Amino acid sequence: MGMNARSHVTQSAGTSTGHDELTELAARLRLAVGRLNRRIRIDGRESIPPLQLSALVTVEQHGPLRLSELARREAVTAPTMSRVLSALADHGLVVRSVDPQDARGVLITLSEHGAVRLDEVRTHRNALVARRLTRLDPGQCATLAAAMPALEALLVDDG
Repeated sequence: MGMNARSHVTQSAGTSTGHDELTELAARLRLAVGRLNRRIRIDGRESIPPLQLSALVTVEQHGPLRLSELARREAVTAPTMSRVLSALADHGLVVRSVDPQDARGVLITLSEHGAVRLDEVRTHRNALVARRLTRLDPGQCATLAAAMPALEALLVDDG
């Protein structure tokens, strides 16, 4: 979206036309981000399924975690997360240990092998996106770079 289009959306956000433009922008953004994400997953050919990969990232960022907390963060049920963790543990990607605060509880942490696999996946996916970025002209790359703070702001939870 060029500078004029962006300012036009901002200036007319309070009007019906502005609402329609924001709705159109939302639809285009959703579609582009969704398709790019899907393309990255397909081209990446990782052996780690999406929910398992997401759980690994969450454990890396917030661990050690109890199963219930991980399930809550991933917005899945505890039985679903239990199956995910079993698969991750079977592949040596996570470690289960007794919770020192509650001997009945188990804490999940990322294993050394899990950290290596996450790094491999990230490196491969970053290379895929970088190759796609080479298709753009310098102006388009600059526009994307300038838009990153706004895109990252969209990731902040509403509460």
